[in-house]
Parts: sequence; structure tokens; C-alpha cells
Amino acid sequence: MKSVPLFRPVLLMAVPLLLTVAGCTTQSSGGTLPRRNLAAIKADQASVKPSEALELLRAGNERFVSGKPARRDVLHDQHILAAGQYPHSIVLSCMDSRVPAELVFDAGLGDIFSARVAGNIVNPDLLGSLEYACAAVGSKLVLVLGHTHCGAVKGAVDGVQLENLTGLLDKISPAVKAARNVPGEHTSKNSEFVEAVGEDNVRLAVEQIRSQSKTLRDLENAGKILIAGGIYDLDTGRVRFLTTTKP
Repeated sequence: MKSVPLFRPVLLMAVPLLLTVAGCTTQSSGGTLPRRNLAAIKADQASVKPSEALELLRAGNERFVSGKPARRDVLHDQHILAAGQYPHSIVLSCMDSRVPAELVFDAGLGDIFSARVAGNIVNPDLLGSLEYACAAVGSKLVLVLGHTHCGAVKGAVDGVQLENLTGLLDKISPAVKAARNVPGEHTSKNSEFVEAVGEDNVRLAVEQIRSQSKTLRDLENAGKILIAGGIYDLDTGRVRFLTTTKP
């Protein structure tokens, strides 16, 4: 009789476990995972209001914080989304490894665009990305997401100089000036000052998007999109959405 290698059952048992850890399983103790179809995803994007897109992110962050992520068939989504994408939002966030937008908003494949750069600053290339998301693909929300204890903000506060990084940090300097009335020393050692600069940096980015992109400004004025800001708290995992005034 031909012998069966002893390691095969172990591997077969390990595969579902690895897929579960990776979020790619199609089965769970609760039964078959819900499956989406591309036509429904497209229809959802078309019908969602900008304020509702913001609520989708808010609800997703609550799931993230509570440790109760939505159940998804990720492999199925990967397959159907190869034919197209209809994200309801685009998030412009910092490149910090602890703030991946898809995770902190418990978003699935194809749910959000993610644009990332140190200090969540605005420049022409990023504006072009935001315009593509909203004007070409139909996203309803632009969210500028800063975070607490931001290294880029600290670098701007301390006037760090480093080749190309210097020019990037210069884009945060208006926020440093905006927070000049915060008490205490205006260095990265003053956490209150750093967080004030971080919040002002988000607010200024929101206004720069409106002032520097007629495409996005017109879409927002027509009620077709919303441009908003938020701060992710590294200590709690919660996103605090900021009130920003439209022009």
C-alpha cells in the first residue's frame, strides 16, 4: 500500500487557518460569508449621498475600535472587482504605518481610494488624484486624515532639514504659524502644540483642496461631494471628525 505523508493533514488544516487570519476565508463559524456583485456596488456608489459616505467611514471606525469587523468574502471581492471599481470615498492620509485607512475604517476591497503622503499634505499630484476619484470615478467624499503624534508635524515644528523632505515639511509651516497662540514652548516636546499643529494642518489641507481645485470646489458647491477632515488617535484607534466650514 502506498503510504501517505504525515505532513499533508497538517497542511490541509493549516490552510483554512491562514486564510482566516488573512481575512480571505469564504467560510466561517457563522456560515457562508455575504457576497457582493459589481452591479450592486456601482449602484450603491451612485445612490449614496456625501454625508452618508462620511457615516460609512464613521461606522467602519466604530467597528475597528470595537474589534468587530464586517464579515467579507475577500477572495470573491478580489475576483469581481477586477472588472471595475466604485469607491464611495477617497482618504488623503499620512504615510504613517500605524494609520492604514482601509483598516481603521474597516473598509473592504474597492470601498475607498487611499492617497498617502507624509503629513497628509496637498500638492498638484495629490489634487489630481482626488479629482480623478471624484470627477471620473464618482467618489462622494474627500477626507483628509491626520493623526496624533505625527512625525512629519514634529519635523515641521522643529524645522528639520533633509534633502527633499525639507520642501515637504515646508508645506506644513502655515499650520505651525496658525497654532502660534498655544501656550508653552513651540517645539516637538510640547505635545499640546504638536497636536494643535496637526489639527490645523488638516483644516488647512481641506481649504487648500477647495481653493486649489476648481473641479472639487464646484462638485462640493453642487452638493455632489463633501470635503472633510479628521484626526486618528494612535492611542485609542478612534477618528475624530472635524467640523470644517465651506467657503
